[in-house]
Amino acid sequence: MTSWLPLLVLLPFAGAVLCLLVRGRGAPAIGVATSLATAALVLFALWSLQTSGPVRVQVGGWGAPLGIDLAVDGLSMIHLIMTAVIGLFISLYANRYYDGYRGGQKDRARELFWPFWLMLWGAMNALFVSADLFNLYVVLELVGLSAVGLVVLTGTRDVLGAGLRYLLTALAGSMCYLMGVALLYAAHGTLDLFAIGALIQSDGVSRAALMLMVTGLLMKTAVFPLHFWLPPAHASATAPVSALLSALVVKASFYILLRLWFDVFPGVTTPLLGNLLGLLGGGAILWGSLQALRQKRLKLLIAYSTVAQLGYLMFLFPVTAGMADGSSLWLQEVSKGTVCHVLSHALAKASIFLSAGLFILAAGTDQMSAMKGLAERMPLTVFSMALAAVSLMGLPPSGGFIAKWLIMHAVLGVGQWWWAPFLVIGGLLTAGYMFMMLRPAFLEPDPGPGLKPVPRLLEVCTLALAMLSIGIGISAANLLNLVMIGNPFSIPGGGW
Repeated sequence: MTSWLPLLVLLPFAGAVLCLLVRGRGAPAIGVATSLATAALVLFALWSLQTSGPVRVQVGGWGAPLGIDLAVDGLSMIHLIMTAVIGLFISLYANRYYDGYRGGQKDRARELFWPFWLMLWGAMNALFVSADLFNLYVVLELVGLSAVGLVVLTGTRDVLGAGLRYLLTALAGSMCYLMGVALLYAAHGTLDLFAIGALIQSDGVSRAALMLMVTGLLMKTAVFPLHFWLPPAHASATAPVSALLSALVVKASFYILLRLWFDVFPGVTTPLLGNLLGLLGGGAILWGSLQALRQKRLKLLIAYSTVAQLGYLMFLFPVTAGMADGSSLWLQEVSKGTVCHVLSHALAKASIFLSAGLFILAAGTDQMSAMKGLAERMPLTVFSMALAAVSLMGLPPSGGFIAKWLIMHAVLGVGQWWWAPFLVIGGLLTAGYMFMMLRPAFLEPDPGPGLKPVPRLLEVCTLALAMLSIGIGISAANLLNLVMIGNPFSIPGGGW
């Protein structure tokens, strides 16, 4: 696997360059082919991890800090798989979705989607396999810049405003993270992700670095109250881009946050910080859900739902803060539940954003009042949205149910019962805005012009993602066992 590991990064980057050079009608074919090849390569990496265990590679023979170290364990692999599966379906969807983009600025959007998307994919793969804190900063910047480029594809006033807000927030978050990295390097002379944790002491420099890096990553993850950039960016972008942002991009910065918590700062994190992050998560669940209930536009509702659903990820931190026993049952429970929520939310939210894109293609608007009769006219699309809603609400047998069950079990197991009401109320509020979203689809349609037909392939892509979000609940044991390869959630230190 060692010789193949750099290809996980280089292959999407090469595809992005080719798409930029070719432009025109050749770019989609190159984009889809690159997506298929990258997904196949991830499958090979999965096989190698399961047969040989965690892997670490020095690219070009030079290790950190002079060179680039790449590493794969169960946590990074599950994120690579998530990106490959969702990325492949979004590529197939986008190949047909942008066919209708003709004339002026729309031509530019159709041509530039592929280089920006493949650059984003390569940057996310690089992020998941990087074993150095500075390299993580570099690829985190690439992720942010690629995502902003995707948001502003159509070039409208609303899109440019949302893109500028996103760009400024991403840059501010990156600078906070970089300042933390600089403090660590000045104090310890190394940025090795899996070795620096043994050197860091609970002193003023380490605490300052931790706060800077966590703040920067919370901004990029759009955790309440630093979520202000997310709703306009997700709601104004085209459907494939909205799906990418909600399903994958915000999870990339959260992945780094997990690595910092368990590998870099295990001796610095405190129950106070963990409880603060838990409170932010609880606030995100309530605020995001209440805002979703107020929306009239479908994509804005889904965007605020993302704000709310990200809150569930924050409960890992109060449960694990201050733990001394890395084999703790509750640490394993909450870690597996958090990863399961990352996966199930990514699949469900990708499906629901792509379904919203089909509705917009058919109706020319994302006003939910125009969804009347949609269940009769576009039954497959509405069925996909309903399946995704089941997972987001946390109903059995979905992946969302397994995730919330494990998190609930862990918070009660460690005696932190005060987080449980957030989980219960969040589920009820999610049901409220999901039913509000679906209700018009089952009403009698208004008289007037019918909906435009949409390609069947696009509906199949949305349905496949929704079914996978349910299927995670059925195959959760195998997936969560995969996550634990390399013991990425041990405290103190990492599993390397």
